This record gives sequence, structure tokens and C-alpha cells, in this order.
Amino acid sequence: MASFEQMRANVGKLLRDIDRYNPENLSTLERYVEIQSKENAYDLEAKLAVLKLYQFNPAFFQTTVTAQILLKALTNLPHTDFTLCKCMIDQTHQEERPIRQILYLGDLLETCHFQAFWQALDENLNLLDGIVGFEDSVRKFICHVVGITYQHIDRWLLAEMLGDLSEPQLRVWMSKYGWTEAENGKIFICKKEENIKPKNIVEKIDFDSISGIMASS
Repeated sequence: MASFEQMRANVGKLLRDIDRYNPENLSTLERYVEIQSKENAYDLEAKLAVLKLYQFNPAFFQTTVTAQILLKALTNLPHTDFTLCKCMIDQTHQEERPIRQILYLGDLLETCHFQAFWQALDENLNLLDGIVGFEDSVRKFICHVVGITYQHIDRWLLAEMLGDLSEPQLRVWMSKYGWTEAENGKIFICKKEENIKPKNIVEKIDFDSISGIMASS
């Protein structure tokens, strides 16, 4: 099987001309989706091209490929890829397994119900077959949310939000983001001076600068 880099060049050429909408290319694009999943790579344009071809050619719709596309889109949160992909899937197919379960997982992530997400994922681990790096990609998104939301967070809560991590695993993620120990079981997320603070802006306008406006009104 060709590598991701080899296929990316070939698929890139394919998507630049009218062949983008040729259903005969679906097998190539579907194989490319599979390679992205196995090599933890990412190409949104190719995924959208697959879903567009499914829209034009409903008889060729593949549930397994669509599930892979949605799962990979979740790994690119907080970008809107998941919503873009979801909007290109017919409502009838959205009710199918495993697409329905993946859409539920996506809703939990987008609404920051992280503990519920890990519980639901644990009940559907078979969804991740062939999707390399999915859980760590989700943890990066969760850390992003934590980083812009908290100054301090309880250690046990952070561990739960990241998937009930063990102590050594939690320390790895703390180190990755520069988070440090604080008192009373807290983790220090950011310094107070790093927060964006509002400024009071006072503009001084002299009489001469507005006299012309007053005269014309």
C-alpha cells in the first residue's frame, strides 16, 4: 500500500480538475482515507471530496468510510471540520450505526462534556479500529479548552477530563503544556498576567476638531 505522502501528491492532482467529481475515483479516495487513519495523517479536502461524491452517487455510499472521516474530523477540533463533514451526510445515513454513535461523541466533545465522552467511547471502542492516535488527538483538544478556561483546576478533575489518566500519564500532559503543581491538589494552568484584561480607553477630542461637524449639522 502506498504511503500517505505518495497518495497525497496523486490525490492533489486528481482534486484540481473535473475528475474531482468522477465516481470512478472513489476507490482511490476511499483508500486515501484509510491511509490517513492508519498513519495518523490528515487531509480535509480529500475527505470532503469523498462525501460530495457520496451525495452525487448515493448508491456508492460506504458507512465504514464515512465513519472514518467523521472520527478523523474529531481529531482536528476545535476547527469546524466535524460540522462540515456532518452537514454533507444525508439525514437517513446519520441514523445508521456507527455514524449515529460518532455524531453523539462529537456532540459531547463540542459541548465539553468530556467525562461523558470517555464513558461513551469506552462503550464503543470498536469504532477506533484502524484510527491511530485518536485518543491523544482528543486530549489535545481538551487541553486546549482547559488552557483557555481555567487558571487552576483540581487534579482529579483534569485526570477525569483527559480520560481517567493515571498519575504518570497525567504528568506527561502537564509537562507538555507547562502546567505545574499548586496547593491543595490543584494544578496551575496559567499565570494571572497572561490573561487578557480589558483596557479603559479615553479619547481626547478638542473643540476645533469637531467644530466643522457641528457647523454642517
